[in-house]
Amino acid sequence: MKGIELVARILKQEGVTWMACFPANQLIEVAAKQSIRPIIFRTERAGLHAADGFSRLNDGKQFGVFCMQRGPGAENAFGGVAQAYGDAVPILVLADADSTDRFGVEPRFSAPKNFQHITKWADAIIRPDRIAASFRRAYQELRSGRPGPVLLELPRDVMAAEVPDSAAKYFSPKPVRTTASKSDVKDAVKALLGAKRPMIWAGQGVLYAGATAELKELVQLAGIPITTTMPGKSAIDERHPLALGSANRTAPLPVWKWLKESDVLFAVGSSLTRTGYGLIVPDGKVLIQNTTWPSDINKDYDIDIPLPGDAKLVLQAVIEEVKAAIGNKPRNSAAVKTEIAATRKKWMDEWRPLLTSSEVPVNPYRVIWEIENALDRENSVVTHDAGHPRDQMMPFYTATSPHSYVGWGKTTHLGYGIGMMIGAKMAMPNRFCMNFMGDAAFGQAGLDIETAVRAGTPITTVVINNEGMGGYPQNMPTAFELYGASSLSGDYAKVAEGLGAVGIKVEKAEGVAPALKQAQRLNAEGKTCLIEVRTSMENRMSIYGGGDGH
Repeated sequence: MKGIELVARILKQEGVTWMACFPANQLIEVAAKQSIRPIIFRTERAGLHAADGFSRLNDGKQFGVFCMQRGPGAENAFGGVAQAYGDAVPILVLADADSTDRFGVEPRFSAPKNFQHITKWADAIIRPDRIAASFRRAYQELRSGRPGPVLLELPRDVMAAEVPDSAAKYFSPKPVRTTASKSDVKDAVKALLGAKRPMIWAGQGVLYAGATAELKELVQLAGIPITTTMPGKSAIDERHPLALGSANRTAPLPVWKWLKESDVLFAVGSSLTRTGYGLIVPDGKVLIQNTTWPSDINKDYDIDIPLPGDAKLVLQAVIEEVKAAIGNKPRNSAAVKTEIAATRKKWMDEWRPLLTSSEVPVNPYRVIWEIENALDRENSVVTHDAGHPRDQMMPFYTATSPHSYVGWGKTTHLGYGIGMMIGAKMAMPNRFCMNFMGDAAFGQAGLDIETAVRAGTPITTVVINNEGMGGYPQNMPTAFELYGASSLSGDYAKVAEGLGAVGIKVEKAEGVAPALKQAQRLNAEGKTCLIEVRTSMENRMSIYGGGDGH
């Protein structure tokens, strides 16, 4: 058996059914013979984003795989891998490479050397008898600890060599799951139950651990309000009376209020990373942190009670301790629920004029409001793109079931949403998959609308076309006024039509809902759709400097 054949068999054994790729790799043909479907994207980055989306929606139980060409193929893949690394998404990246006799001869782009800072582990397989061992290590890294991308470089001479029979056996490694000590769990529960105003801060780790049921049980049992981080959005049904909403740098008013006023904060499944795309936890709180990766603890905040380990195991231990302290009957949280509802009403009353605006061009908040009301949210997967679409949509779209919304963006690559939705559709083919993006983001990834058409993964892209880059003109007024810097133009519905999709143009607010209904029908018929809405340049955001909304 040749090395490349063993690689394909290992992927098959690991349950890989499809592989994102661009533009060429020796693995594509061999994997196809193992019934692993290759999907060729228009750029490396979009293919990586699709692999990323597939891993997210499978909670890391199955992994997206991406393979690329040597040299420029590997060079162009850097951004997509960086995105996965920043957002802690486990994907397997397989890089074509020169024969080993070219190693050390400059210039040569070494994928392991260059990707080592944005992967959990990166290595080159330099001997055929090391293939199985290298993939076992790769899958161990994918399944355990902090999630993240793993890269293996596949030199052509090694892949063409015969693998000794003694080295051709592969077994799939099991994930390593740890939990916190009983004494720390006791201390955490004592702090939570003794707090005057506790708060739960839930991150992506809850989704990866499959711990959404445990999270809900703890919230209801202890009567503690909960917010989710951007990547943790959908870990709790945001219609729950104790749900404050989800936060990036924008958030519903209840989140700002409780974040300011809480005295004990329990971060579960969260790295608590300080980022420009998330809220900062104010000083003066008792902080309890659960994370799979001990290095996250005391990284950005002083943590009073660390609870390292798998979020599901830790939540189960916390629930058991809460029951030991208060019994199985939930604590009375009626007053807290009433306060949350009143704060939410105040916030919505403030924003309703924008959400229901009939102005022309259409206000982007009206587009979000129509999306909120037109979709079957439990059976949809929705995501934002970078920039204003993220900041405007995150607070106002209600996540319900796990992965009904996918939040992302510790590193914010414009155009991520199209590739990610193709991967989402591969993971959940029966859900309506929609990304919400601006015209600048479409310019980064729009050609992969054709990939969705060709691959038979019908998705919907909503482009808010404000003929510019939102938020930029005010920071460079001279460049904007004299030279039109940050101004854009284009007929994106027509572009989509040219790529084989259905393009729908919307000029007025009352046209948004019918367009969304049409898109859902078209997707169900197997047709990819793009809705272009002519919108205003809206810069108002749900950002409050203090917990009282001022």
